[in-house]
Amino acid sequence: FIPAGTSNANPALAQTWTWFSLGTSAYHALQVDLRRRFSHGLTFRGVYTFSKALDDGDSLNQTTANNAPGLVSNPFNLGADKGLATYNATHIAVINAVYALPFGHGQHFANGMEGWRNGIVGGWSVSSIITAQSGFPFTPQLSYNPSNNGDNRNPVRPFINPNFSGPVVTGNPNQWFNPNAFLAPPPNSGFYGNLGRNTFTGPGLATWDLSFLKEARIRERINFQFRAEIFNLLNRANFNTPNLIVFTPSGLSGTAGAITSTSTTSRQIQFGLKLNC
Repeated sequence: FIPAGTSNANPALAQTWTWFSLGTSAYHALQVDLRRRFSHGLTFRGVYTFSKALDDGDSLNQTTANNAPGLVSNPFNLGADKGLATYNATHIAVINAVYALPFGHGQHFANGMEGWRNGIVGGWSVSSIITAQSGFPFTPQLSYNPSNNGDNRNPVRPFINPNFSGPVVTGNPNQWFNPNAFLAPPPNSGFYGNLGRNTFTGPGLATWDLSFLKEARIRERINFQFRAEIFNLLNRANFNTPNLIVFTPSGLSGTAGAITSTSTTSRQIQFGLKLNC
């Protein structure tokens, strides 16, 4: 912060201050995009990103993230909050394929079909999208601020337990991380915890969406399109960020590390029909 101006009457009393928010971030990535159109109606595309995003916090004065404190722990020491950005996903891969099925008149199979039979058998295509990505980082935290800096709205991080051994992240949705790996500063102790921001990684995500498309011409100017779409075909449970609160003023939180929601829906199937005239 810097002085914005003074008064001629009493500079010492009339001096005002203007605050400036400052944040730094960096993003580096390797991106690969493969496309191939094969013979017989098969098209393939694969995209992969290996990246790392770093910053020193989402914001100085407002909460914007669900997987980490949106506010910096100490606005006078931004470097202490340098870590992975809350939106960082180290690995992201998407595979997309479209295949025009070789059935019906003029195709490899059922070539002799005519009339309404060909209308049923021919004109089908199938498309598939597989998405996989690593989890977002998260920050275990306290439900209170023991630093005595006057900002009671901002929870801060705990201390690392030097006597803890073993993996901190268990991978169990009932308790994604082990709360015994941390220690709580006493309330109003004047301390900030020494756990780094966004040190751990939450659950990853993987989905497989599949759709079938049928196009047929009824008359010269009339055709229809039928779609059958299956989302999350394998019905995989993709979990959200675990509960970040490790300690409350009264002690260890009973829900520390628990995951109570998913980031995607369960398997869903929908049908659609469109008539073009």
